[in-house]
Amino acid sequence: MRSLDDLSVAGQTVLVRADFNVPLADGPDGPDDSKVITDDGRITAALPTLMYLRAAGAKTVLVAHLGRPKGVVSEALSLQPVADRLSELLDTDVEVADDITGPHAKAMVAALEPGGVLLLENVRFDARETSKDPAERAALAQELAALADLYVADGFGVVHREQASVTDVARLLPNAAGRLVHKEATIFGALLAEPARPYVVVLGGSKVSDKLGVIGNLLGRVDRLLIGGGMAFTFLAAQGLSIGDSLLEADQIPTVQGFIEQAERDGVDLVIPIDVVIADDFSASANTQVVSADQIPAGWKGLDIGPQTAALFAAQIADAGTVVWNGPMGVFELAPFASGTKAVAEAMIASDGMTVVGGGDSAAAIRLLGLDDSAFSHISTGGGASLEFLEGKELPGLSVLEGN
Repeated sequence: MRSLDDLSVAGQTVLVRADFNVPLADGPDGPDDSKVITDDGRITAALPTLMYLRAAGAKTVLVAHLGRPKGVVSEALSLQPVADRLSELLDTDVEVADDITGPHAKAMVAALEPGGVLLLENVRFDARETSKDPAERAALAQELAALADLYVADGFGVVHREQASVTDVARLLPNAAGRLVHKEATIFGALLAEPARPYVVVLGGSKVSDKLGVIGNLLGRVDRLLIGGGMAFTFLAAQGLSIGDSLLEADQIPTVQGFIEQAERDGVDLVIPIDVVIADDFSASANTQVVSADQIPAGWKGLDIGPQTAALFAAQIADAGTVVWNGPMGVFELAPFASGTKAVAEAMIASDGMTVVGGGDSAAAIRLLGLDDSAFSHISTGGGASLEFLEGKELPGLSVLEGN
């Protein structure tokens, strides 16, 4: 895979596919006010590539999406807040084109000076970006390619998608991976190749069905697999335990039973909760108690791993050579159910091994809980992409960079 260093960018117009799909909230004056970015992690992650291009005298044209406008222009999903934040971080004026490949975008690209940065409007305002019809995607890709001389892929959060600005345009221009994508691909590639051992993976989140491919692929690779979050209750049910009103995917019980049997055959330590925090309602003000995992009463639901499980997980992480974590241990957004997620994060921080956070809700939890990003070896910007990488799937946005 080519990197930025393999491209001669001075004086060239470089189309950069970034991932600026950041969370937004209403401004202080309510819904009618401009939107406020609540977590700029994906924007700051793009800075190494953007600063390199600026310093090298490239003309940078950024392509990104925000939310799911489904081909419809929406002022609420404009990239203007992203441009405002980029302007602050880069200490230069980053403007947003009114369109994607139309007259305004073309005029602004033509006016760019070396070192300048332009952000095209939300690429998903154009339905061709995510079209299932290759011809429609190709048409948009041709228009994007006509704006630039070179293409740089730096949106790891979208490399698992076959989309016009991710794969189709990369086939039309000399290309390379940006600093972020190159780093992400290198780290996850190492996790699949020769991770330092013991190799521990912590999986959480609500649904086991979202992680079936990952679990199946990892059972032959890891030394320990720790299961928390809502998905843990399907594992408990698969062992014949009563889980009260906790989240359950009953149709996945046979598959989970197969995983349990496979882990035993392969000598993988499969660790599931031994106690849980339960509540009589899904709210921060609910009545709560800690019970053994085999003592969840009817009418109550598990919303976090318990303190004994948190200590058990921490002990499994303590001597690890490599730890990968994807998915929270509980409903971390609500204070009574955040302790398990925080305990896993703190155990990783205390570990001397390589610690990788697989993006998505896990990365959001770290920031929400006020933990130090820099205390981890790597926090991925792509939840879905990191999961598919760990599944061993080919990611089209990466493979296209290797074939040009």
